[in-house]
Amino acid sequence: MGQNTVRGARTRGGVRAADGRGWDDSLHEGGPEGAGDRDGTPLTPANPASDGTGPPRRRGGPHRRGRRGKRRVLRWVASVLSLLILGTAGAGYLYYRHLNNSIKSDALNLGKNRMAEHKANPAGQTPLNILMIGSDARNTDANKALGGAKETFDGPPLADVQMLVHVSADRSNMSVISMPRDTMLKIPECKDKKTGEVFLAKAWGQTNASLSRGGPGCTVATWYELTGITIDHFMMVDFAGVVSMADAIGGVPVCVTDNIKSRNREGKGSGLKLRAGTHPIKGEQALQWLRTRYGFENGTDLARTHGQHMYMNSMVRELKKNTKLTDPNKLRKLAEAATAALTVDEGLDTVKSLYDLAEDLKQVPTERITMTTMPNFYSTRFPQRVEPEPGDAEQLFRMVREDIPLDGKASKRKAPAPSKDPAAPDGEIGVMVQNGTYTDELGAASGRATDIAGALTKQGFTRATADTQPNPQKRTVVQYPSVELEGDAQAVAKALGIPFSSVKKSTDVTGVSVIVGADWREGDKLPKQKDDNNKTPENARPLNGANTKACMKVQEGFTW
Repeated sequence: MGQNTVRGARTRGGVRAADGRGWDDSLHEGGPEGAGDRDGTPLTPANPASDGTGPPRRRGGPHRRGRRGKRRVLRWVASVLSLLILGTAGAGYLYYRHLNNSIKSDALNLGKNRMAEHKANPAGQTPLNILMIGSDARNTDANKALGGAKETFDGPPLADVQMLVHVSADRSNMSVISMPRDTMLKIPECKDKKTGEVFLAKAWGQTNASLSRGGPGCTVATWYELTGITIDHFMMVDFAGVVSMADAIGGVPVCVTDNIKSRNREGKGSGLKLRAGTHPIKGEQALQWLRTRYGFENGTDLARTHGQHMYMNSMVRELKKNTKLTDPNKLRKLAEAATAALTVDEGLDTVKSLYDLAEDLKQVPTERITMTTMPNFYSTRFPQRVEPEPGDAEQLFRMVREDIPLDGKASKRKAPAPSKDPAAPDGEIGVMVQNGTYTDELGAASGRATDIAGALTKQGFTRATADTQPNPQKRTVVQYPSVELEGDAQAVAKALGIPFSSVKKSTDVTGVSVIVGADWREGDKLPKQKDDNNKTPENARPLNGANTKACMKVQEGFTW
């Protein structure tokens, strides 16, 4: 099966499959964790097409517009350290101001859909969302020397690390969502702004392959397609220069429940060897910890992610209390290593912008940081892959969209206020209703646009009409194009039981539009959310940044 891009379906020998061993902790395993085409196209199920076929999304009409395993883990260290070091480096601003020219930039969003604007809270504050991307690109001499795997040199990179960092509007808390690299999802159409090349939408693709479809802006577009979370910035880092940064921290405490040796009879494992208890690790041992799958919990990639979360939280604590960071020379070296490896969006391409971002991040206390993994399940359609858990993953995404803290503590967030713009009489408000209920599992609920348009008509919205074109949408939303129609949009939402938080300004529409999402397949009123629906799902494995007692469970058979 060919790759769905304008360039065609030819196979390139230097292009890795998206499911390659980018996170594998063994250097000499007998095969990849899964199979895929050499051109980066992952396996597809027997029936669903991966070429974007199926109900189209309407955007027009009368109412709308060698040492690879060991080294690849460095990109995770780079992505995390770059953000956190900059987040604690306010005092060293003068020392790395000259590094502006070292920072590389790229487009924020390469997808067709414009991301929704943030809604300010009553204090006029807005949340901040940053997508951290770890690239395994081997496009420089330094990266080639570190990454090995000559067959991948100068080939399209993979985004094997993806972490969404959400900072609350009032800067009181931070939430982090990791997405497993082998998650299967829809990858939207993306256009490379440098070359003009168009990569057609894929109904099913592996998330780490999004980076090779024009750049980090396509990874951002893929996250927005899945989550509906507006992403303000991205920070992408490769692994050049990261070893010195890891050592500069001076050691990060980690804990294991038993003696561990990550190596089995077949030679699989990272080689990590630690006694039970808590120990500071750095350098080679830190890399082994981050690479370890065999020996942690059940020996899966998800267990490795949990271990990385423990390391990250511990590293944050160390960075905050480490007195060495008051040394300007050490701080300068850390900042130089970080900025030299950074690629950011055009809104973060100066040291001043990064400094301002650091000031925002510094406001969040450690005890209000929550690390999570996107709830997922092992796919039956895609062997050795995962898919987002329909209910719990969406709950986690919704909490971030609505700026609800994942740590369960009280939020200063208030419900969106009614618009100051008065609504027109119901009978004068034009409303277009679209059926967005289609899912790959259930198909579309027939007649939903007609049903909801009829329900509005009965309530006096006599200008409500149904659009015959489907527009798949996970969540029901009411959209309006300008502030003059916000009051009208809220009136329509109120009539249908849709919360004001789902009323969004969008430049994609020319009037009030209702998209009936997959969350509303029957009935004339949007089902109300449960009272307990603002709790972080347990299978997201929330880990608090101040938890110093977290200890990694050792897998049976890997003790000594």
